[in-house]
Amino acid sequence: MKLHARLAPRFVRAEPRQRSLAYLRGLLSPLERRNGWQLAEHAGEHTPDGMQRLLSTAGWDADAVRDDLRAYVLDTFGPGGILVIDETGFLKKGTKSAGVKRQYSGTAGRIENCQVGVFLAYTTEHGTSFVDRELFLPQEWADDPERRREARVPAALGFQTKPQLALTMIERALNAGCKPAWVTGDSVYSSSALCRTLEERNLAYVLAITSAHTLRFVQDGELRQARVDELFQELDPQAWQRLSAGSGSKGERLYDWAWINTRRLGRSDTPQPTETVGSARWLLARRSIAKPEEVTFYRVCSPPATTLQDVVHIAGSRWSIEVGFEQAKNEAGLDEYEVRSHVGWYRHVTLALLAHALLGALRAQHKKGGRETTT
Repeated sequence: MKLHARLAPRFVRAEPRQRSLAYLRGLLSPLERRNGWQLAEHAGEHTPDGMQRLLSTAGWDADAVRDDLRAYVLDTFGPGGILVIDETGFLKKGTKSAGVKRQYSGTAGRIENCQVGVFLAYTTEHGTSFVDRELFLPQEWADDPERRREARVPAALGFQTKPQLALTMIERALNAGCKPAWVTGDSVYSSSALCRTLEERNLAYVLAITSAHTLRFVQDGELRQARVDELFQELDPQAWQRLSAGSGSKGERLYDWAWINTRRLGRSDTPQPTETVGSARWLLARRSIAKPEEVTFYRVCSPPATTLQDVVHIAGSRWSIEVGFEQAKNEAGLDEYEVRSHVGWYRHVTLALLAHALLGALRAQHKKGGRETTT
């Protein structure tokens, strides 16, 4: 496996190096479950002890392998893609797994006992693969030395919000040479600090915001304050356009869309592009055709000559990470780990994302007409 050859230098000893290859092959195999026992049996081992050592005490750095993963994905898909930030839940029993608590899980669609991972994906027309991951450590975990010790949470690791984790991963990717055209994500990740950093980096973005997002501005010489949903209620009905956010499993994802240049608030005419990424700040709204009362809002920072259809495409690309989560869980065992430790989570998840990236490279090769890729 050419992909594993990239990782081999990360393993000083032969045993974990060889077992990591067996682990990847097991994740990619059509096993009913991809837990320690079944991965060991697939590798011809009689007990799961070796696989458990790989995830717990063997000498290798999951972050270094993460760097190899990111380089592989960027080599596969090339520059100019879209960075997508989102989270997914991992349902768990008990209280011992690092970061576990009763919290909202998008996977379950409700509050469950789970771990939550924040992920960064890279998507292009050829496919989507993940380039980074961080385990969200709730405040009560960060403040509990005993639980931290039992779960092997590094002493230097403090509490970080989900937007802070997202910003860390985005900056890490940019510093490693990633050259995305856009960044997009859910409303959880539209913090002012993240947006400010993206603008300082001259990066365009489309980030969801809540309907309660409030803006202050001067209109007709008077200071005004309004929620984003109120601003769109004032728009002329002709300002809305029916556009596709991309193809889904049931065909084109059609919605009604409208946008407002924040420098021209109160006007219903189409905003004009400005000179630089940082100076073109817009609000975007997506309205359901079947249920017009369901409206999603976004804040946008865009380069010159951007059209509404361009922005709609970027907003729609956020769904690519949800497809990626589904594929990584169903095809690469992302959520089938049985480790409790902090280090174990990072090691399993990193290897599962590598397996998913290999599948993504194969899909990209197929889309490109079967031309050779480095897999």
